[in-house]
Amino acid sequence: YGAQQDNSTVRIRSRVDRGFIDEDDWESTAGGESAHIAIDPENNDIVYGGSYGGFLTRQNHQKNSNRSINVWPDNPIGYGAEGMKYRFQWNFPVFFSPHDPQKLYTASNHLHVSKNGGESWEVISPDLTRNDSTKLGPSGGPITKDNTGVEYYCTIFAAVESPLEKDLLWTGSDDGLIHRSTDGGAGWVNVTPQGLPEWSMINSIEVDPFNKGGLFVAATSYKLADYQPYLYHTKDYGKTWDKIVNGIDPTHFTRVIRADPEKEGLLYCGTESGLYISFDNGLNWETFQENLPIVPITDMAIKERSLIVATQGRSFWVLDDLQLIHEYLEKTPWHLELFKPADSYQMGGNSKTSPTAGTNHSGGVRIHYYLEKELEESDTFALRFYKGEELIRSFSNHPKKDEGTLEDPKIGTNLFVWDMRYPKADKFDGMLMWWGTLNGPQAPPGEYQASIYMNGKAYGLGQKFKILMDPRSEGSAEDLQMKFEFLLDIRNTLDATHEAITNMRLIKSQIAELQKLMDPNKQKDLISKGDEIIQSLSDIEGKLYQTKLKSNQDMLNFPIMLNNKLAHVASLASMSNDRPTEQMKLVRDELTTQINELLAKWSTIQNSEIPAYNEQIRTQQVDIIGLPNK
Repeated sequence: YGAQQDNSTVRIRSRVDRGFIDEDDWESTAGGESAHIAIDPENNDIVYGGSYGGFLTRQNHQKNSNRSINVWPDNPIGYGAEGMKYRFQWNFPVFFSPHDPQKLYTASNHLHVSKNGGESWEVISPDLTRNDSTKLGPSGGPITKDNTGVEYYCTIFAAVESPLEKDLLWTGSDDGLIHRSTDGGAGWVNVTPQGLPEWSMINSIEVDPFNKGGLFVAATSYKLADYQPYLYHTKDYGKTWDKIVNGIDPTHFTRVIRADPEKEGLLYCGTESGLYISFDNGLNWETFQENLPIVPITDMAIKERSLIVATQGRSFWVLDDLQLIHEYLEKTPWHLELFKPADSYQMGGNSKTSPTAGTNHSGGVRIHYYLEKELEESDTFALRFYKGEELIRSFSNHPKKDEGTLEDPKIGTNLFVWDMRYPKADKFDGMLMWWGTLNGPQAPPGEYQASIYMNGKAYGLGQKFKILMDPRSEGSAEDLQMKFEFLLDIRNTLDATHEAITNMRLIKSQIAELQKLMDPNKQKDLISKGDEIIQSLSDIEGKLYQTKLKSNQDMLNFPIMLNNKLAHVASLASMSNDRPTEQMKLVRDELTTQINELLAKWSTIQNSEIPAYNEQIRTQQVDIIGLPNK
């Protein structure tokens, strides 16, 4: 969610089930082009957003309704800041209490709170700005004024309630003041750091997630031709402050600072000219651009181990898998390491790039591993996935049967994405199918483990992770387990069917080749018995698979057989995150029964008739070396 100056507010899906994130995945939301957005903690389709002139709306996307809930709906057009009861910045704060989902805050030069969705508002602070009358005149001039309600000064520009301590409130003003209240707004104390230029803008404030009395502050003074970075940190409720800017370019003025909630000391800073990172609580900083353009970083948020960045170029960028940085700080040097995978939702998606669309998050489980040195050509590197003691999938750079292919790992950090699927059913040469899947089922929600192997030897301990239910799923965990077992059963039946067809074809070809060496006069009974076996196998195969198929269009003339029908049921059951319908089960059972009857006939031929035929051949001492009969 964010606001785009000279455009609109917008909310965008950060992940979709297909290849790209495009215009179909975003929509306008509450507020206007400029101000902050707050999402109802209990319903993300209810959104609060502001804009200039104190404009504040509540939008319900489910009901397609939009309501004005201005704190003081007094039209500011034509008036300077001195003429208004409350002064609202054109991007004034709007945020919810982390302790009470009904408590919504917003800020003018005062802090306001509502407990009924903006139906009414209460003022819970005095003027927390310098309230300098010389800064509160009309905008524009000297010939023409520009009093749109946008360029108001002496306002609260940043505010927050501590998630660690109920009723601990912090505010920062655009004229350089920081205030603190420990009693929900009943009393306020000025805790502005000494050394901060007097008229600086407090651009963002961030509660220290590891210290109750801690706060990080990012300030700017570029409007005073001062382009230095200003970052401060307090651990004692603002009694003392440390300036923490070492390593940041002295011309990169600072806009936003965020603390990683899972790793103490890990900070991210957005400046006018890019992104910085600190591993020691701000004592030292280094650039953290990677492929991020050199643009102003206006805001940042951290959610589910992803860093979300908003830029002045009206773009959102997401850095996934912050747990890699967490592990980097805990364990160095690395040699051959498998990092703990992030818990992953059971949903699709394909990470593709496009010059005109957003890059999607990859579906599946993202596996990161580190290699210190290049592999020898003979080295076998494997990545394996387990459910308890059960091996689900194995991927290798030298794959054996039933293993997937893994590209040769490179020196440094590698990424592999497991699609969460069990192995496919086997297929045979030339097999064609109409709307049927051989895919193994997706692993159901639960706990799994990944391990790496070098030359057959496990390296280090396996890393546990969870596959999470797609929150959009209508089915329960029990339903998804039933779906998994249903699809696994079909896959196993198809696997056995196709293996049988492969083997039957092999037997038929062997008999046919052997018959070429037989004398029709001397081995007439052997030829006849071979023909009988071939015909029996062909009859079985023809019921399992439509053998007349040479192209997909042939299916319009020759009906599909049992294997395709069963694979089609699997395709239908794979469409949703829910249990298979009763009809799917009935059709599955009926088809499986017919297939098993045919496989039983094949088993009889394999275990009785073929051994007997071999014995008959040996008894008659058929020559297998010689010229074909003419």
